[in-house]
Amino acid sequence: MSYIYVMQRANGDIFSFDHQGRFRVPLFRSSSEAMTARSRNVEMLLFKPVTLDVGLLSELVPAGGGTNVDLWLVKDPFSLKRGNLVEHARLALLIGSPNEAPVIPRKGKAADVPVLSAFPKSGGSSTEICETVS
Repeated sequence: MSYIYVMQRANGDIFSFDHQGRFRVPLFRSSSEAMTARSRNVEMLLFKPVTLDVGLLSELVPAGGGTNVDLWLVKDPFSLKRGNLVEHARLALLIGSPNEAPVIPRKGKAADVPVLSAFPKSGGSSTEICETVS
């Protein structure tokens, strides 16, 4: 199971921006990346990072697939324009189901938390998982 974060307001709204008539939801690899992006974008100040789970993903992207929402894995939190489009189905497989959540000890280290190894950190691309968009 991998952790991915989206920005959510207190009323439940998820942050997205318009990209060529479609909603683009930025995804972050860590809450610190999300907070960095928030500090650079005034529009995000009322939002906080939350873990994307299967339930929230199904609210963003209905099962029918007829949606105008793109999931955008941000490469650099200083610029939301750089990133990769992520396929909804593959993302659902990566984040797993709530029943598969790992148990992390209270005194666990950051290294104990699983990382999102299927997505490239920067520069590279994984054609199976995401599509690079300029």
